[in-house]
Amino acid sequence: MFLAIELCLTAICLAFAYTRPPLGDKAFSSIEQRFSRFANRRVLAVVTVGLAALGIRLALLPILPIPAPAIHDEYSHLLLADTLAHGRLANPTHPMWIHFETFHVNWHPTYASMYYPGHALFLAFGQVVMGHPFWGVWLSSGLMCAAICWALQGWMPPAWALAGGLLAVIRLGTFSYWADSYWGGTVAALGGALVLGATPRVKQSRRIRDSVVMGTGMVLLALTRPYEGIFFCLPIVVYLVVWALRQQTPPMRILLARIALPTSLTVAIGLAWLAYYFWRVTGSPFTSPYQINIRTYGLVYFPWQHLKPVAPFHHLVMQSFYRDIDMPRFISFAHQHPFELQGYKALVVWLFFFGPLLTAPWLVWIFTRTRWKFWKAIKPDLRFLLSLCACAYISIVLTIYAGQPHYAAPLTVAFYAATLLVIRDLWVTASGRWLARSVFIAATVLFATAVVASIFQAGPSPSWVRIWCSPPLQNLERAHVLDQLEHTPGKHLVIARYRTVHDYAYDEWVSNGADIEGSKVIWARDMGNQNAELLEYFRERKIWLVEPDDRPVKLAPYSR
Repeated sequence: MFLAIELCLTAICLAFAYTRPPLGDKAFSSIEQRFSRFANRRVLAVVTVGLAALGIRLALLPILPIPAPAIHDEYSHLLLADTLAHGRLANPTHPMWIHFETFHVNWHPTYASMYYPGHALFLAFGQVVMGHPFWGVWLSSGLMCAAICWALQGWMPPAWALAGGLLAVIRLGTFSYWADSYWGGTVAALGGALVLGATPRVKQSRRIRDSVVMGTGMVLLALTRPYEGIFFCLPIVVYLVVWALRQQTPPMRILLARIALPTSLTVAIGLAWLAYYFWRVTGSPFTSPYQINIRTYGLVYFPWQHLKPVAPFHHLVMQSFYRDIDMPRFISFAHQHPFELQGYKALVVWLFFFGPLLTAPWLVWIFTRTRWKFWKAIKPDLRFLLSLCACAYISIVLTIYAGQPHYAAPLTVAFYAATLLVIRDLWVTASGRWLARSVFIAATVLFATAVVASIFQAGPSPSWVRIWCSPPLQNLERAHVLDQLEHTPGKHLVIARYRTVHDYAYDEWVSNGADIEGSKVIWARDMGNQNAELLEYFRERKIWLVEPDDRPVKLAPYSR
């Protein structure tokens, strides 16, 4: 329904653009002049965008409360955040680890998340400093929006950059699952914005600080999404190298000293810390936790890979995911329907980042360009951004997974920059000006509609294929049981018993923190007769049984 509303608003904008383009021109011009004067105060504009993202999300807490995790990935990121919050990089393997085994978590040689630590660093900051990991998501969302505004200032006039930053606040920093869950793309998008925003600055000013910012962005990508980050950074590096080789002045030694050396040194420091993290978690600075998880459970990432034999699974849900249902389905679909798979990936990216509203300027721009010599008619900055998007998107094309929007998070700022340059190209005509104005007006109207819909609980339903305001999936039943036990005296062990057919992808219950022994509530899988050893080990705790497939979910004392 919400997508239909956006489509209707977009159609209305296009209709007015070509039937009543002078409408409100005088009033809009006056507002735009004041907006431009404010945007020319660049630092203030960036700070304003960041604070707007933080303030609006705070104001939405009554209708968008702190989310409860539901997806495997969220639990794994939260485990890593809890590990960091405890002041360590990995945890010792628990003697009863088989009973706690869950998705995306390693138990050997250490108990740790399989994911890279970038996102969890923010979650840990929120947990330690502000009392809950969500505040780390909140902070990273504000920094992402501010960084997008800052990056856009390097590619276009300040007024357009400020407009793009505010657009990011509306579509990424409020109702999106990036701002309302624990596995979004805010940190990777922040890294991409720092890299792309520094690119024109190092060309123009050759300042060391811009080179350090670029290196910092590359480090953030290495700590969050290194695979996609490589595809994103490589075209930018090639672009800068070609530019440097064409320069007559300043001398190459100045370019090396002011750009190459600071960037390389910053990246080297970040990679050295990442190698140290690998060593503490896996025992080798060259082996990531992700690789350990792949070896343990036989994960497959690319269509040319094949499932390999692994050790017998201890739990039916793990076997179903890795061997019986999910993984074979991904591989089979990638081999038998490669074009459908790529179409689905493109749909996922389009719905979240663009939707009908941000697609309209592209369609108008394409149909108003010169048909012959189309590529040459495109301005150099836009040509580079399109090339960057094409190169970075290859990383998504190559995998067997249908993908999620946060897979393309490093490209966020490139998508926004290219779209704004297209809108700016259309500004030269009266119809183009109205269309440009209507995009931002419609975005604001859609945001207000989302607020009202959330108040009356009539917003979009949680979905795996998301638009910009799709709410995240939440396991509220588990959160309720956890809250109940945390307010019950003593320490507790909860055994989760699933039925044969259980939606473990969206309804997982078994997840624990870094300090299992010290946790008030411990979650374990039902293993039938093997439960005896677990009950004996935790005989000091009160034992509970929860059956998530019952409705309503009931918590009852465990019968021995």
